[in-house]
Amino acid sequence: MLTSLTGPVRPARPRPARRRRVTGALASLAAAALLGGTVGAGTAGAAPVRAPKTPQPPAQMSTVGGDRLGVPGTQVDLSGGAPALPAKLTARSWLVADAETGDILAEHNAHWQLAPASTLKMLFADTVLPKFPKTQTHVVAASDLKGMGEGSSLVGIQENHPYTVKDLWLGVFLRSGNDAVHVLAAMNGGVPKTVADMNAMAKELQAGDTNVVTPDGYDEPGQHSSAYDLTLFARQGLLNADFRAYCSTVVAQFPGDFTKDKKTGKKVRGSFQIQNTDRLLSGDYDLKRYAGIAGVKNGNTTNAGATYTGVAQRNGRTLLVTVMNPAPGHNNVYREAASLLDWGFKSGATAKPVGTLVPPLSQVRASQEAAASASAAAKAPGKHVDASASATSSSGGGVWTAAGIALGTVVVLGAIVAVIRRRRPLPGTAGGSGIGSGEPRTPGGAGGGRRRSHRRR
Repeated sequence: MLTSLTGPVRPARPRPARRRRVTGALASLAAAALLGGTVGAGTAGAAPVRAPKTPQPPAQMSTVGGDRLGVPGTQVDLSGGAPALPAKLTARSWLVADAETGDILAEHNAHWQLAPASTLKMLFADTVLPKFPKTQTHVVAASDLKGMGEGSSLVGIQENHPYTVKDLWLGVFLRSGNDAVHVLAAMNGGVPKTVADMNAMAKELQAGDTNVVTPDGYDEPGQHSSAYDLTLFARQGLLNADFRAYCSTVVAQFPGDFTKDKKTGKKVRGSFQIQNTDRLLSGDYDLKRYAGIAGVKNGNTTNAGATYTGVAQRNGRTLLVTVMNPAPGHNNVYREAASLLDWGFKSGATAKPVGTLVPPLSQVRASQEAAASASAAAKAPGKHVDASASATSSSGGGVWTAAGIALGTVVVLGAIVAVIRRRRPLPGTAGGSGIGSGEPRTPGGAGGGRRRSHRRR
């Protein structure tokens, strides 16, 4: 028993409240250790564990396509009677637009500069795809495959093996193969040249939020794009018939190894099946193919999270959607994209545009030159110009109208508006009979073609 100057002192019994406080402190210490927290030297408590800050969009973003696009947050105009937007949208940035008119029906931080992942491959295709015929053959050198980031997604290209350009693009679009990108970049003069070409193409498309560092979309400091720019890339790519065919292909056979035929003694080349990793196009065990989908490109990296741009068509109307970095979760990026497409198709003409997808600079210049010529002709003595003839119209459902862009900034004598419009058929959409290239569309099997979790696309 302890003693004191005032007499004997009995040991005090531990108080339950004190035990709870001690236990709580120990639990905090354990939690801090598990979460990577630190314990202050000489203290009995854990340092406070702070949740990481949620990234916020800039207070002012680009106004390309309309002033409202520069304002953070969601922009939508439901005054015409359009239904409310989907309730559970978690993406940092998204956009849904009419592919024919270029009208942006709704957007959320569409000009926020974010890591794009493999959706950047759409710009790569816009830049490089027109340069080589799809029947051209290239024998892969070891140098072609150098410089790929660790954990890159691969289609399975082997050095010293020949591949057609068509094979390589199927590898790009279906398996998001960085190896296929690097081979095509080598054919284009190398990665540095291809990056420069892609940045030049971004400027041509008025994609000012984009800076390319790697042609395959692999995470690198300084590489960024936006939902707005990715939608421009998709819209531009869909002008090209080969682009449309590749991005809408569900499955394909890819060249494999050479083996010796036992009967003939000749070398024969095998093949293996590859499946599109776009789950709105191919489906998954917990996700149905989206009715009317026809591509375009998905991606997923550490910095970007999941990204996706898609095009779909119903009842003669074609919509583009882009979703960037939604909350983590299996197929979340596709679910949010599908919900936005559903909303866009339900809205019809009742959702008033909040912005527009701008045309390429070359089209703007051509329209300005045409308008100037029309003005000069109108002023010439003895000549008359019918202003209505300067704009062509198109009708009919079930087609992809590549650009139905009224350039309101080009006005001649206050009356002439230049309109650029080109008609291009979309490949057969999900549930259709073909993909526009004569190749069969094969529905994706449950869980088929799943990507490895460590791969970066």
